[in-house]
Amino acid sequence: MNDYSERAFQMERGGQWVKGRVATRLRRWGRFLATPDEIRDPHKLPLGLSVNGVVRQNSSTSDLIFGLPKIISYLSEFMTLLPGDVISTGTPKAWGWD
Repeated sequence: MNDYSERAFQMERGGQWVKGRVATRLRRWGRFLATPDEIRDPHKLPLGLSVNGVVRQNSSTSDLIFGLPKIISYLSEFMTLLPGDVISTGTPKAWGWD
């Protein structure tokens, strides 16, 4: 998922970062979404990003600070999660950006 921020919402309307990240139009999905039967182990799912063929991020869900069960449990304390919901956890470490 490509995650964009609307800086005008953040900076010009009070500075709270969450306002700049929650608008529906700020989320762009990649080429496809995998179904559960296509994922061998969600705890070792590769994550990466290439820009013009140059790898900028290369990581795995095994590198998450909190495991997937903890993330799901915590979020479900505050909202109802439904089948098909997507949880965006942030980005892996980036390198090569000057």
